[in-house]
Amino acid sequence: MSLLPLYFTFALVLFNMTSVQASRVLLALYALKLGAQPFAIGILAATFSVLPMLLSWQVGKLSDRFGSRWPLMFGAAGGAGGMLVPYFFPELPALYVAAVLNGLSFAFYAVSLQNLVGLLSEPQNRALNFSNFSLMVSFTTFLGPLLAGFSIDHSGPAVACLYLVALSLVPVLMLAIWGGSLPGGSPDAPPAGSIRDMLTSSGLWKVLITSSLVVTGVALFQFYIPIYGHGIGLSGTAIGIVLSLFSVAAFVVRLVMPRLLSWLGEGTVLMYAFFLGAVSLMLVPFFTNAVILSLLSFTFGLGMGCGQPITMMLTFSTSTEGHSGEVLGLRITVNHLARMVGPVVFGAIGSAFGIFPVFWVNAFMLASGGTLALRGKRRSGGARR
Repeated sequence: MSLLPLYFTFALVLFNMTSVQASRVLLALYALKLGAQPFAIGILAATFSVLPMLLSWQVGKLSDRFGSRWPLMFGAAGGAGGMLVPYFFPELPALYVAAVLNGLSFAFYAVSLQNLVGLLSEPQNRALNFSNFSLMVSFTTFLGPLLAGFSIDHSGPAVACLYLVALSLVPVLMLAIWGGSLPGGSPDAPPAGSIRDMLTSSGLWKVLITSSLVVTGVALFQFYIPIYGHGIGLSGTAIGIVLSLFSVAAFVVRLVMPRLLSWLGEGTVLMYAFFLGAVSLMLVPFFTNAVILSLLSFTFGLGMGCGQPITMMLTFSTSTEGHSGEVLGLRITVNHLARMVGPVVFGAIGSAFGIFPVFWVNAFMLASGGTLALRGKRRSGGARR
């Protein structure tokens, strides 16, 4: 199998995911500059996840049936259109519209990109390719917040939106020229059955629970660090650096993740990931120094950087032939249900009790995930692979 389509997929990841990560930070900081309160920021964070929660499963079906080229083009174009809204209408309601449209675009290209990596891989190199995919995502979560922070500080939030429009349009051009090299769909594949059948027949529900805990922890960290940083007087650039250190750590740990999985096994790696993330979050409210917060962000990234690629690989592996996009779409649906509910709940906590309990309750949630992983490891005998 030629590697060129796989490299092309990674290039699409670079542009698409950088735009996504930058837009989330940009819209959160834009809302703060417009005077939004923590609860309003929580609603904004949840708004990103409404359409991915509702549509990702169906988008996965479309990707399985018709291929990934057109869903990816639609997603990239939707992201560009979404960021034009707050440029022309610099008001808080426009930010919610932008978040909805960015969520729609994410629903189309996140499922398709993950599915492409699986389809373009052989069983013997699937773990490596998903690890490399995760490395690319880590790099974009490093680059995106930096781009958002520098853009706001140097050009203002409105003009920064135009930068992301230009970034989102690059994949549209790439797909128009080279998209024909990507795999087509499988229109003749037999039906996969109901969601209940998919969850129970392969143990997929366990993977989805673990995935949702990881995603919720990371999402809350990424949205509430800007609120906390703004409250203690950090600049947009400093907040961007703190967030980017999380991505640096995730990149570092994913470089060695295949070796870690071979040595310790998935259950042990997930257990350590959850506990390390919980400890990092517990310590955040005790510090106001940007350097220390960057170190805690790096530690949090070391813990959480393993969870998403592991659950992504497990999800693809549990799918039947011709339905991998559908199963990956179901994973994204569950993840975004958690992304939507979590920020609203934690936003209410922040508005009622202050920002500190947001970090502590999130840390307790991650510690609970570590406990579940520990119990699962003990039931399986703790065998190493």
